[in-house]
Amino acid sequence: MSGFNPELIDYLEGKISFEEFEKRREERKSKEKAGSDEDDGVPPDDAVPSTSRVPRRTRKRQAEGVEEGVSPSVHKAFSSMLQQEDEELMEEDEDDDEEEDNDDDGEGGVEEEEEEEEEEEEEAAGEDEDEERIELPSAGDVFALEMELNRENKKMMRERRNRSKLPRALRGLMGEANIRYARGDKEDAITMCMEIIRQAPLAYEPFSTLAMIYEDQGDMEKSLQFGLIAAHLNPSDCEEWVKLADMSLEQDNIKQAIICYSKAIKYDSSNVRYLWERSKLYEQIGEHKLAMDGYRRLLSLLPPTDGEHFMQLSRDMAKSYYETCDLPAAIGVIEEALSRHPDLVTHECVNMAAELYIVNRQHAKALQVLLQFCGIVLQRDGSKQEAAGGRPDKAGESEPERPEGEKPQEEEEGEVQGVQIPEHIPVDIRIKLMVCLIHQHIFKPLGPMLTALMEQSPEELGDLYLDVAEAFLDEGEYSSALPLLSALVCSERYNLAVVWLRHAECLKALGHMEVAVKSYSKVVEMAPLHLEARLTLSTLQQQLGHPEQALQALESMHDPDTLAQDSTAAQQELKLLLHRSTLLNSQGRLEDYMDTVLTMLAMLLKVAMNRAQVCVVSSSRSGEKHLYLVKVTPDKVSDIDDQEAAYLDVVGKTNVLSKDDWWQLLLRAVCVLCELHRYEEAELLVDSSLEFYSFYDDRVKRKELEYFGLSATMLDRNYRRAYGYIRLMLMDSVDRPQLWNVFNQVTIHSQDVRHHRFCLRLMLKNPENHALCVLNGHNGFVSGSFKHALGQYMQAFRTRPNEPLYNLCIGLTFFHMASQKFVVKRHPLLLQGFSFLTRYSELRGHSQESLYNIGRALQQLGLSHLAIHYYQKALNTPPPSLEGIEDDQVDLRREIAFNLSLIYQASGNKEMVRHLLYTYCTI
Repeated sequence: MSGFNPELIDYLEGKISFEEFEKRREERKSKEKAGSDEDDGVPPDDAVPSTSRVPRRTRKRQAEGVEEGVSPSVHKAFSSMLQQEDEELMEEDEDDDEEEDNDDDGEGGVEEEEEEEEEEEEEAAGEDEDEERIELPSAGDVFALEMELNRENKKMMRERRNRSKLPRALRGLMGEANIRYARGDKEDAITMCMEIIRQAPLAYEPFSTLAMIYEDQGDMEKSLQFGLIAAHLNPSDCEEWVKLADMSLEQDNIKQAIICYSKAIKYDSSNVRYLWERSKLYEQIGEHKLAMDGYRRLLSLLPPTDGEHFMQLSRDMAKSYYETCDLPAAIGVIEEALSRHPDLVTHECVNMAAELYIVNRQHAKALQVLLQFCGIVLQRDGSKQEAAGGRPDKAGESEPERPEGEKPQEEEEGEVQGVQIPEHIPVDIRIKLMVCLIHQHIFKPLGPMLTALMEQSPEELGDLYLDVAEAFLDEGEYSSALPLLSALVCSERYNLAVVWLRHAECLKALGHMEVAVKSYSKVVEMAPLHLEARLTLSTLQQQLGHPEQALQALESMHDPDTLAQDSTAAQQELKLLLHRSTLLNSQGRLEDYMDTVLTMLAMLLKVAMNRAQVCVVSSSRSGEKHLYLVKVTPDKVSDIDDQEAAYLDVVGKTNVLSKDDWWQLLLRAVCVLCELHRYEEAELLVDSSLEFYSFYDDRVKRKELEYFGLSATMLDRNYRRAYGYIRLMLMDSVDRPQLWNVFNQVTIHSQDVRHHRFCLRLMLKNPENHALCVLNGHNGFVSGSFKHALGQYMQAFRTRPNEPLYNLCIGLTFFHMASQKFVVKRHPLLLQGFSFLTRYSELRGHSQESLYNIGRALQQLGLSHLAIHYYQKALNTPPPSLEGIEDDQVDLRREIAFNLSLIYQASGNKEMVRHLLYTYCTI
């Protein structure tokens, strides 16, 4: 290695830095320049064009201390390479020379300059011409090489053709890395590969080598990752993708394995093994459709000579389609198999095809397949027979559908009298033939076949018994199905709930109700969650006159925890409760009926009851245990974080009934509660319903609920709660006299004056309302604001001057104003009061009530002698007779006699007092 400069060797071995390398190089060149000044025709070193001249930008980076060029990790690799044997170095130099001779013009220029520099160095050193020449890489050569690599990388990135992205200048290093890996020097090989990746990131070779290295080290995860990168950079290598798929499966990464197989299939789409493996992986992750698509591609790729594989795969696909309830696809696959390889059709294929056709209600096609491939012959009238293969299907074609029950064309030629079945036909196919004949209404040949079936033990062929029995049931042949079902329910193996259910249905259709009840009871005992069996059993018990047994059949099926979590269970329970409530209502058991209805409404109004602070509790108030609605305190109400989600959950569980059905059920519940005098619970139920979104958002339903709430509160004498309802109604409909009458009743009984402000505010918005005018007058009169009351009464009087009530109210107001202690012009007030009372008496007529009112006014003024006159006339006047009201309710003689007794008592006439009280006021 005498041809290398010592500073270059030290730099490549990492003993000195780049700055020190440059400094020593400059010192060496200055010495060489001083020694060569005597030589003529030889220019200075700096004057010769050379790639060793460092560009200005590079010098700037060197001044900043930033190394550029080959990284330090490669320096060590180069250092170890320089320490190899001389023969290997000579061979490598010769190979490099050959590669460089084939490079572009730029590299050729570099070679010429380097050769010139070598000649100058040889002259200066005085070396022999025969001495071994070794090319000396300078710092400029390193930078020029780096620039060339960058240009080649960019060129490789622009290329689209599928070839190696490894630049020529790095191929030697890649080969050296592989050699190091082969010799076991894996760390150096990894370092070289990383350097190659840094300079040529699109080359797949270093990634592939790294994958092999890490695989040898047992780091399968890193090996897989580097292998995936290499495969993506070189995607046409199908075997590599398959290997990566296997590695992914070893790490339980099925989805990544599917991606790898998909890449392999992309470049080798006709590979059956790749398609098969990917389809199996799709099945493992539940992608049934994608798996079936792959199997279909497999079928199209299989050659005609591989019929056995084709048939097996078709059977597997048809079975898979059948399990996922995709009958059309399953039938299509099996039809294609039968048409492509009819010679390879086995009894298993025929059995599967017939099963698929029967399930799809295509019994004519099922019968045709049995006749075509099993050698079965139908014997007809007129010596006509339909033999096997009589009408083979064409590939890809099928018999056109016809309505069920319509006779086939062969049957029109003659009625089927018998069936010839070869001995080797298995019993499964025989049973399917019987099912097809039953659905085609061909019953004559079935006698011997049924006899042969009944001779077999139901313990072994119970499923075939059931297939034939269900075919008879579908066609309404209950008497033929009953012996088969009876044999099954008596067996040990097939003594199942489904068999008992078919047996009960058959008995019910034949009219054997008592026996059918026993069979349905057996079904409920074996399958307590079977809703239809419970409902039918309850109906039969009710028809037979057993109401208690009918109710027992409708007992609850699920516990509360299951109902809260399982939507299907909640829906089944609702159906059961609905039938139970109907049955209880028909029996007149209203308390039990309310228990059922409250249970149902509690499921619907769960969130609404939570907001209304209402709960359903079980109590024994009347000696029997029933459900009641109660108001609870906020601390006893369970919090619901997401009200909207809970509401949607409730709606999902209660969608068995429509919104209108729920509405009718709610109204019926409120009415029944009122019939049972449970008015408070009716109020709570209405309050909860008003919190339910579906009812509250409907304006019509909301108004009707408010009317129900008002009625319930009035019946419950909860006038304070009734005031809230009537107040809202009046704000919405201020001109309805019925509402004002109810409002008057509520305010009279509630003994509350909070309605005064409400009436005043409403009067400001509706100044022309007649009822408000009168009510404000009453409120002012009661509170002692006689002038305000007089103004309101006069406004009403101007509107209706012939109304007796307004004349009475105005007259009484004048009397009260005149009775005050401090008043101006008392006598004019009395005159006006008497004038209005006289007008009132004229409008009402001289009745008991009008005379009493005048006498009461005179008594208040202290005019006792005049009051006695009017009271005596009122006592002698008979009470009015009003329709719908008892006479005792409008008779004022007790009040008149009591007032008279007060006057006589004040005058000292105790005999008259005693007479009046004993005559009119004694009960």
